[in-house]
Amino acid sequence: MSAERRLRIRAATEEDLPHIVALDAEAFPADPYPYFVLRQLLASFPDFVLVVEDGGNLGGYVLSTPPNASRSWILSLGIAPDLRGQGLGRQLMTQILGRLGTEGVHSVSLSVEPGNDSAVALYRSLGFVPDPGGPRKDYFGPGAHRLLMTLSL
Repeated sequence: MSAERRLRIRAATEEDLPHIVALDAEAFPADPYPYFVLRQLLASFPDFVLVVEDGGNLGGYVLSTPPNASRSWILSLGIAPDLRGQGLGRQLMTQILGRLGTEGVHSVSLSVEPGNDSAVALYRSLGFVPDPGGPRKDYFGPGAHRLLMTLSL
């Protein structure tokens, strides 16, 4: 990453919504969240949607659920394809995990496409452990297998 880059992680705002929707479609072209889902998640969990600004543009986002019985889920981590491999995902995850920890969360879960080796490696490096049963077949519907991973805080 260039020393001249001005990266800033902050809570998402209503004004960020169109950019988050576009970023999500770019990061997950085969299965992006519908606009209305991202709108409702942002409205429901405003303190748990973080974005990273890269020179005034959004370079990534992370979306989690608020604590529920000391548990939370990471629902999505999206990084613009041209910015991947530069540590933005790690920075966003570190920020949201810190926030969840201060909110009393003791366990964070997520699901990831089993063949997404870079995402699985990132989550493992942060301390997430795959569920013992391996990938769950058809977790998100026919052919949409997912590896469930959990982190104890």
